[in-house]
This record gives sequence, C-alpha cells and structure tokens, in this order.
Amino acid sequence: MKLLYIYLLILAVSINPAIAQIDIEGHRGARGLAPENSIPGFIKALDLGVTTLEMDVVISGDGQVVVSHEGYFSSTICVDPKGVGIKKGEQKELKIFEMDYSEIKLYDCGSKQHNGFPDQSNEPTYKPLLSEAIKAIERHVKGTTGYLVNYNIEIKCFESGDNIYHPEVAEFSTLVYEIINTYLDLDRVIIQSFDFRVLRYWHEHHPKIRLAALVGSEPSIQKNLDKLGFTPAIYSPNHSLLNKEKIQQLHALGIKVVPWTVNSLKNMEELVEYGVDGLITDYPNRAKELGYTIDVPYGRK
Repeated sequence: MKLLYIYLLILAVSINPAIAQIDIEGHRGARGLAPENSIPGFIKALDLGVTTLEMDVVISGDGQVVVSHEGYFSSTICVDPKGVGIKKGEQKELKIFEMDYSEIKLYDCGSKQHNGFPDQSNEPTYKPLLSEAIKAIERHVKGTTGYLVNYNIEIKCFESGDNIYHPEVAEFSTLVYEIINTYLDLDRVIIQSFDFRVLRYWHEHHPKIRLAALVGSEPSIQKNLDKLGFTPAIYSPNHSLLNKEKIQQLHALGIKVVPWTVNSLKNMEELVEYGVDGLITDYPNRAKELGYTIDVPYGRK
C-alpha cells in the first residue's frame, strides 16, 4: 500500500508539478466546514490535507494568547456562558483583553450556526489558548496525518485598539513569540498582520521568522511595500487585487504570493494558473479538487 501511495504521489507531481507545490492554507482552520479558530476546526483542516493552518490570536486580561479573530465575542458565532445570544450592538463591549481566560473559556463559540457558511457543522467549543491548540494539532499530526504542518498566525492588532482591545505591539508580540518558541520549530511559523507596525517589530527583533504582509484594499504593490519598509517573505492580498502581472512583479522581488480568502473553485483555478504560491481558503475540501497532493512547502515531512 505504501509503495502504491508513493507511485501515485510521483505520478501526480509529474502530471502537474505546479499544483503539487501549492500551499493550501485552512482559513481559521476550515471555517466553511467547522467552527472557526477552534480545535475541532483545525483537526478538520488537517484531515483534509492542508499544508498550513491559518489562525488569529488576541490577548486575554491575564496575559494569555487566545485563538480568536476578534478581540471581543462576536454575536455571529458566540453565545454567553448561560447560552444566551449576544446582541450585535453590545458585542464589542465584551472585550477579551478585559477578561481572564477562565471567564473566556465559558463562552460557546461553536454551537451557533454561521449564516454565511451553511455547510459548517456545529458543536459546542470555546476559544482555545494558542498553546493548547498547538499541542492538540501536533498530537493529531503525530498520530494521524503523519506530516508536519505550518502555522500562519495573524496578530490581530490595530493602532486605535492599543490598550483597549490588545496590548501595544511589543508586549503583544513578545507574548506570541514566547509561545511559538516554546512549542514549535520557528521555521514552521509565519507571522502575518494587516498592522505593519507588527511586521516591522518582528522584522527587527525576530528576523529569521517569515512574515506575511496582509493587504485589504490598496491595489498598489509598491505603495504597500514602501509603507512596510522592507521586503516580506510573503505578500497576502485580497485575491480580487491580483492578476498574473502583479504576481510576476512580486516573484521578481523574491516574494511569495498567498492571497485570501479564496473560496470558489473557479477563482482557485484561475489563481493557480496565474502562478500563486498558495491559497488561503475556508474550504480546503474544494481546494482538493484542484488535484494538488500533500507536498509541504519548505520540504518538511
């Protein structure tokens, strides 16, 4: 059986080597299929063969690194400890940065159906600590999937949120670094952010860690790179901002291109044809239809 797998792997790569090298990143785990930024969601993404797990982190009131997209409890996905829905107008007052983790863990952020993802399965779950998520992921990798996965960790930070929704950049970054340095080989980690202050800090203090510049709306590559002030390892724009010429421009600068959040098979196929290095997607199951094989970027298995 093992020989048959190896033969099929070699055959797949020989047929389409470009696709075999695509880095498939499970956005917030596998948001289209399981609760986002949850341990069940990360396990689901691993079982679908992602090569990178994309996740977001914030900081609790007692200084712990929590996996969460928002710095508060979103009314879209969470209910309070009594099982009562959160009002949209009040959600931003439920600041994670003002709560100890023992309180944070009481909120259920998995049972509520996300209206934007009808295929998402639901189960009670909570916002895990980054350390807890890493340990669960590594156990699953060792016991089930059998290949090392990369971690793309987004630091959810913005200037007007300093000391309100999160600590300042240096403290936030130090807390995250302590966790990843404790539990992971650093060459398996990517740090990404829309907040270029964060990327500049990591570039100065942890230059060996790969950094990804997240870009939301500014279409000019040069303007974004000038604002950043250095050449990042990865450029991650909204996929709608890309075309073949821009990807070639970035590659000429030695920058990998990994757009977000690519959910339709048509868009995936188009971007692969353009030459992207990876795709961030809520639906790793759809990405499998491209015909890619598990080929971990950076050569680790």
